[in-house]
Amino acid sequence: MLDLFSGEQPWQEPLAPGAVILRRFALAQDNALMNAIAQVVSQSPLRHMVTPGGYTMSVAMTNCGHLGWTTDRRGYLYDPVDPLTQQPWPAMPTVFSALCQLASEAAGYPDFRPDACLINRYAPGAKLSLHQDKDEPDLRAPIVSVSLGLPAIFQFGGLKRSDPLKRLLLEHGDIVVWGGESRLFYHGIAPLKNGYHPLTGECRYNLTFRQAGNSEQK
Repeated sequence: MLDLFSGEQPWQEPLAPGAVILRRFALAQDNALMNAIAQVVSQSPLRHMVTPGGYTMSVAMTNCGHLGWTTDRRGYLYDPVDPLTQQPWPAMPTVFSALCQLASEAAGYPDFRPDACLINRYAPGAKLSLHQDKDEPDLRAPIVSVSLGLPAIFQFGGLKRSDPLKRLLLEHGDIVVWGGESRLFYHGIAPLKNGYHPLTGECRYNLTFRQAGNSEQK
């Protein structure tokens, strides 16, 4: 189905119960995805958010969709309004939602309909500390995470922060999907190494799709 420049067809790599890496799954849409990212960023710019503890995140972030994930000194929340622009977050581009649907179906989650997409930009040295995605009201919905640009080391553990970690190389076009038993597993991104990618330059982009609203409200 996918016309890949590498001539290498996508394949699935089991990660944990309910979790899988879809290798090269997004390659055929990479240019369209980057164009859509640029459109979103033109409306809601990337920014370095400040955590409740006062830490400025090394990853630059923005959102699109009905809800956007934000953080400040008061806590973490999903909000329909971008606090930077005081406008609704940009609509989720069609290429985003179409890819997410294909990926979630391939991973065994055919009913996933995200209403939020976090866009993260990693410059060299940027990282995402180990954490759980638990700000969503319905934890039955999976997480779909798309990697674009420079390779990164994805750390995937268990239900406890102290559980052993798998360290997996994610490359341009790879998609990780996790839910079910793995939905609350700790995960993170190790500090990004220097490099250059012809599509993204000296950085990595990540799209994280989530169902952030109550499913019964849709």
